[in-house]
Amino acid sequence: MIKVKVNEPYIDVNEINEVVRVLKSRYLAAGELVKLFEKEFAKYIGVKHAVTVSNGTIALFLAYKVLGIGSGDEVLVPDFTFMATASMVVTMGARPVFVDIDLETYTIDVYDLERKICDKTKAIVPVHLYGHPAKMDEIMSLAKERNIYVVEDCAQAHGAEYKGVKVGSIGDIGAFSFYATKNLTMGEGGAITTNNDELAELVRLLRNHGQISRYHHIIIGWNFRITEIQAAIGLQQLRRLDEMNERRRAIAKLYNEELASIEGLRLPVEKSWAKHVYHQYTIWVERETLRDKLMEYLRSNGVQTAIHYPKPLHLQEAFINLGIKQNCCRNAVEASKHVLSLPMHAGLSDDDVMYVVKLIKRFMREYQ
Repeated sequence: MIKVKVNEPYIDVNEINEVVRVLKSRYLAAGELVKLFEKEFAKYIGVKHAVTVSNGTIALFLAYKVLGIGSGDEVLVPDFTFMATASMVVTMGARPVFVDIDLETYTIDVYDLERKICDKTKAIVPVHLYGHPAKMDEIMSLAKERNIYVVEDCAQAHGAEYKGVKVGSIGDIGAFSFYATKNLTMGEGGAITTNNDELAELVRLLRNHGQISRYHHIIIGWNFRITEIQAAIGLQQLRRLDEMNERRRAIAKLYNEELASIEGLRLPVEKSWAKHVYHQYTIWVERETLRDKLMEYLRSNGVQTAIHYPKPLHLQEAFINLGIKQNCCRNAVEASKHVLSLPMHAGLSDDDVMYVVKLIKRFMREYQ
């Protein structure tokens, strides 16, 4: 029986009441709440435009689409991230080039990134993994020198900051997910953020069948809209996102204080230039053979954990036809063998955290 979940949405009476209000109104789609959420989310991120779409994968799909990424192009993506970052590149007919990660922050390694830029490179996609920002100054500098687009994958980083600036406002486009377990959830959904008027307008067209007015279609598009119900949930989540993120940060601080003295564990870092929002609290278990044993021990005592991620992208079967070298990203391979995500969500109590800590201490004592 699970006592402590690794992740779950933080929902209270405000979301429930707003959903009921929308249902009673009978206006379930294409209404004012979607527009209001987009306006408030754009203001929160610090950009001119936020355009909601059906999920985070579609946010990446449309970001790549409006930037004109296609056949013959290469897009540099971190090797250690969720599948969609790279799979949507393939959907465009382009080629993902996998870049190794920095083992402190688990974000893209700018040195490997620079080595892999070539004449075919159309875009760089830094992923703010686990809620810690990537090194955006270096990335933006490389991109500007070579006239390359930057798409920020912010699926795990709602409210994270790089040098005091919200992620999703730094590159050409930001892509967000509002999946059930994200720091801000709608159950499902996503958004694109940008300061570029033309890109924003093109996204709006593509998500809504290419319509400029009812039944007047000027380009081929899709139905990638969200509902009023999703927007109602999202608005309530957005209004207490900072509060929920601060709770995550407090939980991380408690983990850090309690686990710091345990030999054989490496804890998450927060760089001086970053505000980490801890979508995941991911530790590194030094002894490779212990990681899975610790995971099973915690599970047997009612604590759910997860491995983000058990296999780097360049080793996924889906990309096997790209002819990628097996040793292209050694840090990513090592990370997949050692990382373990502990319970992390705003609904955790201090007692929940201390229960997890107690089990980890007991396990590590036994195996040391």
